[in-house]
Amino acid sequence: MPREFLPGLRRLLTPRPVQVEEKSAAVGSAYVSMTYAGTTTVWGAENRGAGWDLDRVVQEGYERSVWTFKAVEAISKHPGALSIEIGRGGDDRQFAETLTDHPLLRVLNVRANPLETAAVFKKRLSAQFLLSKRGAFVEVTRSRAGTITRLDLLPPNRVEPIPDPHGDYLSHYQFTTYDGRIRELDPSRVVWLRDPHPTDPFCGVTPLEAAGLSVDLDVKARLYNIAFIDNDARPSGIVAIDVDGLDQREIDRIQQRLAPGAQQAGETVVVGSGPGGLNYVDTSTRPRDMNYESLAKAAKDEILSAFGVPESIVGNASERTYANADREEWNYWQHTELPHLGLIASAFDFDLDDGWSIRFDTSGVEALEFPRRQRRAEAREEWNAGLITADEYREVAGRRPFNVPHSRALWISPQKAPVPANEADAAALGVAQDPAAGGTPGLPGAGGPPALPPSSGADSAAAAVAEAESTGATGPSAADDVAAARSMLDVPSLGSAAADVIAAREQRPHPVDGEAAADVEAARSTATAAGSGDAAADAEAARAPLEGKSASDNGFEVADSDFDTAASAVTAVLTALLARQEGVIRARLRSPKLRKHTRYWTPDGDTDLRGGTAAIDGQRVVGAARWEEEVVATLVPVLQQTASSTAQRVTTRLTGTGSVPAGAVAAALTAAALSGRAVLALLADLADVLDAAQDETTTLADLDEVSTRFFAERAAPLISHIAESCAVTTVNGGADAAAESVGPSVLRTWVTRRDARVRPQHQQLDGVTLPVGTAFEVEHVRLRYPGDPFAPADLTTNCRCRLRYRTGPAPKETL
Repeated sequence: MPREFLPGLRRLLTPRPVQVEEKSAAVGSAYVSMTYAGTTTVWGAENRGAGWDLDRVVQEGYERSVWTFKAVEAISKHPGALSIEIGRGGDDRQFAETLTDHPLLRVLNVRANPLETAAVFKKRLSAQFLLSKRGAFVEVTRSRAGTITRLDLLPPNRVEPIPDPHGDYLSHYQFTTYDGRIRELDPSRVVWLRDPHPTDPFCGVTPLEAAGLSVDLDVKARLYNIAFIDNDARPSGIVAIDVDGLDQREIDRIQQRLAPGAQQAGETVVVGSGPGGLNYVDTSTRPRDMNYESLAKAAKDEILSAFGVPESIVGNASERTYANADREEWNYWQHTELPHLGLIASAFDFDLDDGWSIRFDTSGVEALEFPRRQRRAEAREEWNAGLITADEYREVAGRRPFNVPHSRALWISPQKAPVPANEADAAALGVAQDPAAGGTPGLPGAGGPPALPPSSGADSAAAAVAEAESTGATGPSAADDVAAARSMLDVPSLGSAAADVIAAREQRPHPVDGEAAADVEAARSTATAAGSGDAAADAEAARAPLEGKSASDNGFEVADSDFDTAASAVTAVLTALLARQEGVIRARLRSPKLRKHTRYWTPDGDTDLRGGTAAIDGQRVVGAARWEEEVVATLVPVLQQTASSTAQRVTTRLTGTGSVPAGAVAAALTAAALSGRAVLALLADLADVLDAAQDETTTLADLDEVSTRFFAERAAPLISHIAESCAVTTVNGGADAAAESVGPSVLRTWVTRRDARVRPQHQQLDGVTLPVGTAFEVEHVRLRYPGDPFAPADLTTNCRCRLRYRTGPAPKETL
């Protein structure tokens, strides 16, 4: 081939770059559109990012567009604020196992390089990721041992990925320094982050590309308005007059009134119109000027939509309810921020072993709790309805299931009767039936009688619970308290009744005899002196033959001191509470708020119209529901401690290792709830007594005397009954749950006091030995343990029995 044809051939074979499309916004202040055509590199690979002038994009599209700036700031501030974690296993909230000493954690959480902290580095990296069509480039520096020591963010417009002509993806990166030198960087030294383009591997995508026209429109509209304000010569109106008689100097003076500038806005200008003419022209706002508002709003919405940032995130939550704003924030995190964080974090997983992953720690982001809160709320409703078990709720709530019979069972409303998951659980819950009787009650698809043992008396625990719930009584039920403990819920704080005391005493016109503290002291002294009755004598007589049986060589038996300690604690608590209740109720009788519009109101002058003929409402005076809640809240920690200490001693004696199973506190919570119901019934009776005691001649002093006499007659017997019931239920329930947790090898023997007070049904059970988890049966009723709160009241009230636990084979005659 002749040599003279070679230059022309080279020109034909050399690829030519595609022309870059630019759109000018205004003469003298050019603004380049965010939309560019792609170019083709000399290697034949498409490179759409080559025509993206990042410096101009930042200057025109980021620094001058308020909505672009706010969107980028809203997204990039979170990578800077959140820490990086490395782990494996677990879920999207928490790793099962984490690393704390990986080199990446130091450069990504503490300091990336000598110039930048990790927070600044991650924020700049995120902003470049959003603005650069070519992506972001991070240079990784390692020590001689290969440990990462620093990360440096390279200017994207000075880095060129060089494809490998031999088939590999990349040959190297070519970086042009600020002084014009060219450095070649090995691909292993550079982390290339980009939102991937669907067709071009050498290019990323940026929201600014899709929002380019909207950014142009927003900036141009602002420039137009600024220019129009600076150059506008229109006053608000013009008056045309005949200028034939005016000289040029006067005409010039009038023309000066048309000088441009915003300071002339709103004035009326006079100009000439010809001989005899006089007219007026309105030059105020035209529809064209009004279009700016809708134009700016449309541009704002399009820009924020391109970035996926709701307006409430950038600071304007007006015209939104709290629920809508919360939902917007969750949508923003779910569909914008989390994918953005995932792309950034995944770029740094090159030094991690298999199974380990890196991510931003978003466990503290409140907005991401929105769906979890909804799932927990739905699960709580299903648990209350008896549709799921406590263990299933705990799994939804992200907590470890207890996996004990009580937590595996369904508790059916309204009596909260247990539906066991299997026959073993049915036996543990005390609701199993013999196979010959037709199946296990409560099991899905099984026949047999109802899950709760039948009760012949109207005063059974289940009947009392059902009656209280049917009358609309407020306060937590026994099952609610069980669920609260198993879910590790905090015990309700005390002080509501105390606040009532203070409020009532501030409202009363004169002191009431017997302040709360004095009443408590008096009640305690009374309770102390009450030990000489039949119960004390019986206890003393029974204690002699039974003392010392709490710890045999191969087992455990609850001692009288365990019951006495628990009963004393409950007695002290209830004595103080009922004394305080009496003081509050007596003070509320004189409360002006409650006496208003009743016959007990003393008029303050002739114009005082607050008197009346009505009686005082006993229910409002007593406020029984709030006192029920306080009784439960006060007794729960006391009885929980009793149950836990008992369970720990049982497991220590049987296994050598003291532990407290989750089900040990169930009986304590049930006893506290039933005690609250008993106090509720007492105060409801007081309200009825106060209502019945009122007639035309009754005075406040009479009602005060009625209240004092009621507590003197009814408080002490109720306290004694509740204390004894709580002690037996809590101690025996805690011990039985602890023995059940040890295993099926534990045997238990029913032990009575063996005196004249033992009921005949319990005399039949004395000495009966059964494996743990198997209920005792008497008169076709199953008892899990003495004082079982789910058994009929005629089999549990004033019960003083206990169980003796041991390991080993059971006697054949008792099985």
